[in-house]
Amino acid sequence: MSKKEATLTKLHQQIHTNKQLIGVAAGSGLTAKNVEKGGADFLLALSSGRFRQMGVSSLAGFLAYANSNDVVMHFASTELLPITRDIPICFGLCATDPTIHLEDYIERIKQTGFSGVNNFPSVGHIDGVFGEALEERGITFDKEVEAIRIASEKELFTVAFVFNETQAVDMARAGADVICVHLGLTGGALGSKKILSLQSAKQKTARIFESCTHVNPNVIQMIYGGPVNKPIDVQFMYDGTDIIGYIGGSVFERIPTEETFTMITESFKQTSDFQYEELIQKIMNGMGSRAEYVSFVKKHIILL
Repeated sequence: MSKKEATLTKLHQQIHTNKQLIGVAAGSGLTAKNVEKGGADFLLALSSGRFRQMGVSSLAGFLAYANSNDVVMHFASTELLPITRDIPICFGLCATDPTIHLEDYIERIKQTGFSGVNNFPSVGHIDGVFGEALEERGITFDKEVEAIRIASEKELFTVAFVFNETQAVDMARAGADVICVHLGLTGGALGSKKILSLQSAKQKTARIFESCTHVNPNVIQMIYGGPVNKPIDVQFMYDGTDIIGYIGGSVFERIPTEETFTMITESFKQTSDFQYEELIQKIMNGMGSRAEYVSFVKKHIILL
């Protein structure tokens, strides 16, 4: 069984059982190991995920700080592949990289042990004057479509990020297994300050999926990023639609740590506030009843 078939079989079993999928863009082995325990269905290895681990914005993945494909190949092959067990891992491929031969590089991705390919960083993120300049010089989304087509022909699982209807149709024709509407960066301390409203995001995804399902009605429909960063947001996007999955990066590995690191550090700075004498006396005196013990735990142990 090919990697594509094995991954799709597993995902369709999950859809039949749970009705929804979760993909995680993991930037470290720690993230990968724990989200696999939490039930994630597949991982994306993206250069922006690695930059998140450095404490900088995901946007760093779009600038010339490093070669994106080299970054992904190094950290994913040394951190993600060795410690994960059964979870498929998709390589975030910068298809417009002028230093690679696309088909040969995708073969290398396959031989290294990755289950699939995802088009990231994508020029689909870039508009305006800079986007037009890239288009004029042949650095286009078409190269990403070609990458998905080649990967699909090589029997690799394919996750295609798209930003509009035309791109969705092109990716569906290229054989993408998953069409994921990318709604932009997520919030948080390092994230985007301007994001779509949930209602606008839902309307946008509906238009995009309507266009590509005419090409492939069986394509797996997923969403990524933007205003969707809580379970209730995801449920809102699912309701009344055929969306059956969510992919997140910052929402799983950056935003939780931003909040937790701050809270834990502050709590250790406030240790003088603990009433140890009262606490120790209660322990020495013992608990008079089970109910009293439960109340004691709720009041004191959670505080610690």
